Amino acid sequence: MKVKKMIILLVKILGTVLGVVILYLILGYLLPFIEVSAKDDGQKKEIPVYIYTNGVHTDIVMPVKNDMKDWSEKIPFSNIRSKKTDYQYIGVGWGDKGFYLDTPTWADLKFSTAFKAAFWLSESAMHCTYYRQMKEAEDCKKIMISRNQYQQLAQFVESKFDQDQNGKFILIPTNAVYGENDAFYDAKGTYSFAYTCNTWANDALKAAGQKAAFWTPSDYGIFLHYKDGK
Repeated sequence: MKVKKMIILLVKILGTVLGVVILYLILGYLLPFIEVSAKDDGQKKEIPVYIYTNGVHTDIVMPVKNDMKDWSEKIPFSNIRSKKTDYQYIGVGWGDKGFYLDTPTWADLKFSTAFKAAFWLSESAMHCTYYRQMKEAEDCKKIMISRNQYQQLAQFVESKFDQDQNGKFILIPTNAVYGENDAFYDAKGTYSFAYTCNTWANDALKAAGQKAAFWTPSDYGIFLHYKDGK
């Protein structure tokens, strides 16, 4: 009888887990189609911002420096391998530290990394990448926003960085960078299946008053609203 009860309990647990996974997949596909409309604040749209995906993570790409914000002050060029200072844009993304450091592409994904990330079991990180120029494509969309919207966006992005007692962003020492122009920093919050790197980027767009999905765990849910002609 005990064995039978254990089998029944195991089946119920597996059934519940399977049901949650199926529900998550359904919501992850359907909810992104619900669009949060852009808000027009009446100001001139003069600051270029890009949304860029590497196929896994969505980054918010902003000017390195203008009269409102100089990102190189807290994300110094000296923290990237190239040490060069002629970059014009900086991309910032939030996500699970394990995903960022161990999973640059889906082919590199490990079960242990995915499990920890899905169930609030690991820390988060900010991935910051410098670019000399941005080129629009299927994986990179340009948005023009106002100064007020940019201020709101910058505040949202900056608020996710962990900072030391002097207000400086905390660099993560690692060789797992993606190239010569990026670095990782400690971040606030915990990644989960309900709040992913793409959910964060989607919320960044909302903070800036731009088109966004109601909720999305994937980059697809974001770019769905920025297809050509939309």
